[in-house]
Amino acid sequence: MSTAEFSALNACYGISGQVNFKEGPGGLAVVEVTNTHAAAVIALQGAHVMNWSPRGAHPVIWLSKAAKLAPGKSIRGGVPVCWPWFGPHASDTALPAHGYARTTPWEVVHSEALAGGATRVVFRLIENDATRAQWPHPTPVECHITVGASLEIELVTRNAGAAPVTIGQALHTYFEVSDIRHVTIDGLDGCPYLDKVDGGQRKRQAGPVSFSGEVDRIYLDSVVACRIDDPGLRRRIVISKRGSRSTVVWNPWIEKAAKMGDLGDDGYLRMVCVESANAADDVVTIAPGAEHRLWVRYDIEAAG
Repeated sequence: MSTAEFSALNACYGISGQVNFKEGPGGLAVVEVTNTHAAAVIALQGAHVMNWSPRGAHPVIWLSKAAKLAPGKSIRGGVPVCWPWFGPHASDTALPAHGYARTTPWEVVHSEALAGGATRVVFRLIENDATRAQWPHPTPVECHITVGASLEIELVTRNAGAAPVTIGQALHTYFEVSDIRHVTIDGLDGCPYLDKVDGGQRKRQAGPVSFSGEVDRIYLDSVVACRIDDPGLRRRIVISKRGSRSTVVWNPWIEKAAKMGDLGDDGYLRMVCVESANAADDVVTIAPGAEHRLWVRYDIEAAG
């Protein structure tokens, strides 16, 4: 993106002292959001939150130090937007896993300073011949990101066509933790889940989720808030959501992380993905003229 294009973005959507568009690492266009409550960086590619740090607090969103930051490449860490399908495409394995939204440009359509000090920026996925070849349905999608003492993200999909359309999606959020071996996740007790490490076997969660090896699970019938309990950082990350009945929990552990190449040395110890999703049994069918909203809010609580 040229200097003139950044200037135009700042003229239209910049907010003095709060919203600034600039070139980020790897040549990615980013918007820096800063207010009295928090700071965040969002890439225009994928409407991808790269980090969010409440004032005076340890960063909440984890970004790999070895992430390959370049146009058209998926970013390891942050909040990738998986859309309009989750996981492999149902019928064409040549299409990218988790859809194309996270590696294609989004445009800014709105920004505002909110009462109370938070800041909202709204993005719309840019459709082109390449995206329509993968998804030939008229489904405009927006991502509304509100940066404050909490981080809120709302993914809004509208069906502008004449026939129903079915989507899968997830906010594939990487949360920063002190040491995954001592972290637990509450809020999933009793939920059935698909254990992808064990060939997709259907199991049921008993008690909090803990980690002593690779975890890759799709929890079904998951609607209540989840809490990441991190004694090392003496905090809980609370994940509230609407418009989602599945939760994905993922950590690749040692061997898989080493093969990935962009997680960094011991990166797996410092992150856990807890993804608010519509996946597996929980895909969403949107009627003509209707819309679906996937909303999440991340809050921080102190813990002893």
